[in-house]
Amino acid sequence: MKLQEIKHAIKFGAFTNDELNTLSDAIRFARTELVHEVKRGLSIGDNVTFTSSRTGKDVTGVVEKIAVKYVTVRTIEGGWRVPANMLSPV
Repeated sequence: MKLQEIKHAIKFGAFTNDELNTLSDAIRFARTELVHEVKRGLSIGDNVTFTSSRTGKDVTGVVEKIAVKYVTVRTIEGGWRVPANMLSPV
């Protein structure tokens, strides 16, 4: 099934509640795995980039701390707490 078809099926009620719950669980699991994968590839001192939700611009900085949900990134503007799945290595 293509992404557009899935969106259409969700929007117009082609899924049961149990199927929607299963989809929700699968998405949550995939996001968690993505965060773990990104965090495994990061080390303190690595240069990373992310798109700021405040300005919409790309921001580059250095990893200072890797926590459970967020990574602290030091930039010219100051420190940012960024979800790991938003980071890309430079």
